[in-house]
Amino acid sequence: MRDYFIRRFLLIPPTLIGVTIIVFAITRLVPGGPLERAIMESQQLNNGGAATQVAGADMALSEAQLKKLEEYYGFDKPILESYVTWVVKILKGDLGTSYRYNEPVWDVIRDRFPISLYYGLVTLIITYIVCIPLGVLKAIKHRTPIDDITSILIFVGYAIPGYALGSLLLLYFSVRLEWFPMGGFVSLSFEEKDLMGKVADVINHSVLPLICYLIGSFALVTLLVKNHLMDNLAADYVRTAIAKGVSFNRAVIGHAMRNSMIPIATTFGQNIVLLVSGSFLIETIFDIDGFGLLGLTAILDRDYPVVMGVVLLASLLLLIGNIISDILVALVDPRIRFQ
Repeated sequence: MRDYFIRRFLLIPPTLIGVTIIVFAITRLVPGGPLERAIMESQQLNNGGAATQVAGADMALSEAQLKKLEEYYGFDKPILESYVTWVVKILKGDLGTSYRYNEPVWDVIRDRFPISLYYGLVTLIITYIVCIPLGVLKAIKHRTPIDDITSILIFVGYAIPGYALGSLLLLYFSVRLEWFPMGGFVSLSFEEKDLMGKVADVINHSVLPLICYLIGSFALVTLLVKNHLMDNLAADYVRTAIAKGVSFNRAVIGHAMRNSMIPIATTFGQNIVLLVSGSFLIETIFDIDGFGLLGLTAILDRDYPVVMGVVLLASLLLLIGNIISDILVALVDPRIRFQ
């Protein structure tokens, strides 16, 4: 098993190279890049003022200016050569400089990473703390009023998009009742508060976004636990254990529950990406300057260094998450032996 995981870790670099080279090529080939936008903005300024076009009827920039722009954005070299240059910088710890913020990409990501990590961790912890016991309860109380009522609630929550619910929550609880702030991660006077005041301020700003994050994840995890637990409760080994005198609660917790956690362990690693990526729609509605909104803004603004930084980090976390899932599956199910 050790050799298997060593091979998995050794496959991370070539996988990252494959993913990033595809995205890097797309950023160079798709129209509407930063160079085209700079030319368009120059044309708009030229058409609105008294300046004259220098480099032809359709251009407001000279050839020398275009070459400087291509050199600034890194478009003066072939795609493969530019990619190799980018990889060399990555190995040195340099993700490049953002076109929009004019700051190192790592600094831009680092400022937003803790925000998305906070919401992701809290969402993940609450989801598993609530959904695993709820799934066990629904499996034991199958086809009872408890099962029916909870099924209705979680399916209604699953059917409501988080961003749509966020708009309603803001309209009612923030605008009408004024119980919670309109958005943001903290208030403007956050630095002036004491420790308890800062904690209360973060919680006050987190309630509505967390509701939107949690409402969609409850159904998946709950039903995953319920369905697999019911299958294991109907298995021969559980019936045999009960026939030998093992109590029903012990049969559920000691026998069926462990096997029912295998699907949860399988999907756990994939949630690592969700920890930091979050939902850009929810972050937009609540004005949360997180990692997901950063990625969307970078794509819309053609801020390619930030796009590449986000893709690199998200891909790395996904690959590590898949390895963590394999490790958890091997720990939960002793029958699993990776070769």
